[in-house]
Amino acid sequence: MMKQRISSAISAFAAGLVFGFGLILAGMANPAKVLAFLHVTGDWDPSLALVMTAAIPVAMLAFWWSKSRQQPALEDDFHWPQASQISPALLVGSVLFGIGWGLAGICPGPALVLLGAGFSDAAIFILCMLLGIRLAGPLKKKLES
Repeated sequence: MMKQRISSAISAFAAGLVFGFGLILAGMANPAKVLAFLHVTGDWDPSLALVMTAAIPVAMLAFWWSKSRQQPALEDDFHWPQASQISPALLVGSVLFGIGWGLAGICPGPALVLLGAGFSDAAIFILCMLLGIRLAGPLKKKLES
């Protein structure tokens, strides 16, 4: 059991390194590049659209392969999402995510990469993100009632 936990932690760390390196390589960890991508009416930089478009078939293949397996290599079960409908909470969360991404040019994955690189803006973003996560529960309850 302990060996499986260590293997799982090493695997997660390696996946995080590959993910972070990919974000840097693709320019997704550069807020100026992200904001240039989002500025479609001005000096638009379409390169991130190519990155995202290339990521879709890779993700589709990974999910297809995972769905054909009985269980994951380092866990007992897969943890697939259970929700199948668009809810008000999903819509509000999506809008808030989009606003935050558009204002800062940072989303959660790149924020962690930038924090590791010592960018103070990332620390402010992450603190605000954690505050938003903390407020999400009560807001969701209010939306559902």
